[in-house]
Amino acid sequence: MTGATPDTPAASAELTPARRVLVFCIVSLALLMMSVDSTIVATALHALQQDLHTSENWAGWSITTYAFGFVLMLPISGRLSDRYGRRRVFLGSVITFTAASLACGLAHDIVTLVLLRALQAAGGAGFTPSATGIVVDHFGQARDRAVGLFGTIFPIGAMIGPIFGGLFVTYAGWRDVFFVNVPIGLVVAVLALRYIPRDPPQGQHQRLRMDGAGMALLAVTLFACMLVASYLGEAHAPVGPALLALLAGVAGVSGWLFLRHVARAEPPFISPRLIHGPGFGVVNLVNMVYGGISIGAVALIPLYASNRYGMNALYAGTLLVAQGCASIVLSVLATMALRRTGYRLPLYVGGAISAVGMLLVALAPPAGMAPHAWLTGAALVLGLGTGAVNPASRNAGLQLAPQESSSIAGLRSLCFQLGTIAVVSLATAALAGAADAGMRQAWVYAAVAALLLLALPLVARVPEHHGAW
Repeated sequence: MTGATPDTPAASAELTPARRVLVFCIVSLALLMMSVDSTIVATALHALQQDLHTSENWAGWSITTYAFGFVLMLPISGRLSDRYGRRRVFLGSVITFTAASLACGLAHDIVTLVLLRALQAAGGAGFTPSATGIVVDHFGQARDRAVGLFGTIFPIGAMIGPIFGGLFVTYAGWRDVFFVNVPIGLVVAVLALRYIPRDPPQGQHQRLRMDGAGMALLAVTLFACMLVASYLGEAHAPVGPALLALLAGVAGVSGWLFLRHVARAEPPFISPRLIHGPGFGVVNLVNMVYGGISIGAVALIPLYASNRYGMNALYAGTLLVAQGCASIVLSVLATMALRRTGYRLPLYVGGAISAVGMLLVALAPPAGMAPHAWLTGAALVLGLGTGAVNPASRNAGLQLAPQESSSIAGLRSLCFQLGTIAVVSLATAALAGAADAGMRQAWVYAAVAALLLLALPLVARVPEHHGAW
């Protein structure tokens, strides 16, 4: 048995390769459950609106509230996982998510459902930070490849979520989009209790003091930002420009106060070093641009196909299958090659390919070529780009401070969410009132392509690394 270092717990040496595969499958199943839930509920909005006798706006809050709770809890759950133990937080997240899913399926009014969705988000937000921490702690020299493979899980969830959602709503009921999580969650909890190694004992000096002021400032910042994003994306928003400007001002001021607070608090619940410190700041920007903004733009492709080419929802939805498959394949290949290529090469190549893919989406198909075939090809190119970027962007931050892997994973997911929210809200705001929504959205994709190209110089500042870490 090798000696432990501060970055590599002794428990990591206790896992055999077979045990590591089993643990990886357990945490991956939880991540898949969470990623499916992020897309499956959207397919049930109309059905739950009718069954609960509510408005479209209230039905939409079942998604908005989940997004808010998820974004807010990501850094908190990462911090909790680093301090109290990955296994404890992982199990607590699985149990919370599973119980909340059951309760969501039993809800009989929209207010209860919205509140339960916030609780469900609190559980789901703990999956990525704690799962990443478990892998980093217990996989030894294989941890860089294992966390790189996490990038293959989310495209699978994004692909199968709408499919299962459509099947449940068509042949069963909207409540089953929540009930399906219950047996999966129970299986994950039982397997985690049996096979994931216990957390090492926590000394008194490691106990976490909750930074309530920091949490409150972050909550105000995120909630104000999400309200602005929500109203920008609504054609007939119930607020005027003055109130919208006020909300934006609140978000800006509270965000500045949050950064000022964490720089002075002792201890802050998010270390300023992980937000904008050497190496971390540029990695977070890269994750926001090539992760969050790319994901948000890809999610709008079915809407674009409908607006510009008149495709029906099911036909347009199949476009994302090509993107997902390409992303999975390239994520695996990029993960296997990462120790030789380092981080910058796949980021440069993947970022450039993603920009080309966005431009192809914006352009009209050549004469004689069907729009579906053209967009399928463009989506496949986008999948190649995101697949190449994901393992490098994930490992670039983690190798800087493996002992804080959960917090770093939470911040990465937060950057993804913020980038996605930004591009979706701005794109839908641009479409509001457009005479030709399809062409307007094509210009949005051209603008995203330009942004991806302009952001490529950031890659030169990403800390380079070859080999295991």
